[in-house]
Amino acid sequence: MLIFSPLHRMPKSSPRVFPWPSLWLASLLILMVQSVLSSTSTYQRPAVAGKRQGFLERTLVLLDVNTRSSIRVLNENFLSLQLDPSIIRDGWLDFLSSKRLVTLARGLSPAFLRFGGKRTDFLQFNNQKNLAKFRGPGPDYYLKNYEDDIVRSDIALDKQKGCKLASHPDIMLELQREKAATTQLVLLKEQLSNIYSNITITARSLDKLYNFADCAGLHLILGLNALHRNPDNSWNTSSTLSLLKYSAGKKYNISWELGNEPNAYRGMVGRAVNSTQLAQDYTKLRTLLQSVRFYHRAHLFGPNAGRPRKNAILLLDGFMKNAGSVVDAVTWQHYYMDGRINKAEDFLKTRLLDTLAEQISKVTKVVNTHTPGKKVWLGGLGPAWASGISNLSDTYAAGFLWMNTLGMAALNGIDVVLRHSFFDYGYTHLVDQNFNPLPDYWFSLVFRRLVGPKVLAVRVAGLQRKPQPGRVIRDKLRIYAHCTSYQNHNYVRGSITIYIINLHRSRKKIKLAGTLRNKTVHQYLLQPYGNDGLRAKHVQLNGEKLVMMNNETFPELKPKTLRAGRTIAMPPMTIGFYVIKNINAYACRR
Repeated sequence: MLIFSPLHRMPKSSPRVFPWPSLWLASLLILMVQSVLSSTSTYQRPAVAGKRQGFLERTLVLLDVNTRSSIRVLNENFLSLQLDPSIIRDGWLDFLSSKRLVTLARGLSPAFLRFGGKRTDFLQFNNQKNLAKFRGPGPDYYLKNYEDDIVRSDIALDKQKGCKLASHPDIMLELQREKAATTQLVLLKEQLSNIYSNITITARSLDKLYNFADCAGLHLILGLNALHRNPDNSWNTSSTLSLLKYSAGKKYNISWELGNEPNAYRGMVGRAVNSTQLAQDYTKLRTLLQSVRFYHRAHLFGPNAGRPRKNAILLLDGFMKNAGSVVDAVTWQHYYMDGRINKAEDFLKTRLLDTLAEQISKVTKVVNTHTPGKKVWLGGLGPAWASGISNLSDTYAAGFLWMNTLGMAALNGIDVVLRHSFFDYGYTHLVDQNFNPLPDYWFSLVFRRLVGPKVLAVRVAGLQRKPQPGRVIRDKLRIYAHCTSYQNHNYVRGSITIYIINLHRSRKKIKLAGTLRNKTVHQYLLQPYGNDGLRAKHVQLNGEKLVMMNNETFPELKPKTLRAGRTIAMPPMTIGFYVIKNINAYACRR
């Protein structure tokens, strides 16, 4: 419990005696007014010239952290990534060997890479190496050597062992962007009509996908088609068995998942798979993995249920009852909003941010009823469903949802969060089609560099002119604390990282108290860069724009040193990371 020093009233001055009665009466009147004012309000320091009156009423938050023990320890791959299978359709899979993409993915490693999404259940594996059969005809305006160059790169991939990195000519990238734009319209039409075409994943496609994950230090989780079914509605394993045998022959270290949002199958294809059948399918997949020697100990995750509303909860409950022991972690998805959102300010709504805690509570209650202690993963997470919102879910504004998700998920015991999507699909990605990092990528990079898996309890209290205990903190100022990442060699073990989300439209002051008092702090303050405000697609760190130096070099993430005892000032609508570097916290030393 925090103990704060009382706020002192301003000492009253002794009245001076003047020989002139009129002056004496004027002074007495002034003193009486001061006395009345001091009896009805606490002392406020006089405003400095040029500062508006509102400055005096801003909240002072007193902050302390329990450094004796952590409240939970997360997976070291807590912040992980997702790629949508549509990347095969629009051709971007052929460019995953790009040096820049691999570098950006490597910056967020170690992490899982889930290859899955709505089109998981339309994937068919075909063990063919002749890509021309499966690529399909391209638009007439493409250069003739476009396909030839890709085929030549496939041949090079066969001959080269280990990581294959490439620098693609600009003309190839321009053509690919044109092709992808056309294909995205087709994918969007499918999504709106709920009529989906199958996607063939060839042996070469799998090679490219695994090469990307392996080069970037990511562990691949491959989603399998659960809608490939027999006439009796049982799961058809023929394509999966062929895929397993090929992957085992290549010694690909892969984990597995079956299906995507099975609770939505009836609305998507008019065919339902109930919890009993889904449990049988997962049991069959586990048996299949054990029959392939290389994968007899492979991890299996599922059932990847949708947002926990009534149907999804019923399916999850039945699945956990019948097959909870089959999976290594329980996965589910959460999306905050639909495509009708058109204001950046909507991403700052506290009601919206708090929906995640409610959903986590529902899921963990079901899981713990049947398999207490089973790990729970947020297996698909994005600021918006249906591919997101252009110029909104890929801007600085979406970072508030993303960072709050990480903090809230960690605090509530979610072991891994898989972000949709690393690259390509829709408007919720971290990297755009020019291979440039978007704001959520930079948030993720700073998080990965500074935040470790040990979660610490935060103690806060607010002092304000009209006290509303906790409300201003809980709703608009969100504070999370972890041990600093052990992988960051700039900080010794025992350091603490606090990250703060300020949703207020005014600056807030945070005073470190208790064990944090009088410690040197490194500040990493992230703000939008340019004149677009919340809609900015560039980020500045401590006033410096973040941009890749070249295809293989990140910018230096330079902290700003705050002297010991200094109050932290959070500008309005910003996100900041603060490393307490010399605290030697007992919970973080081990």
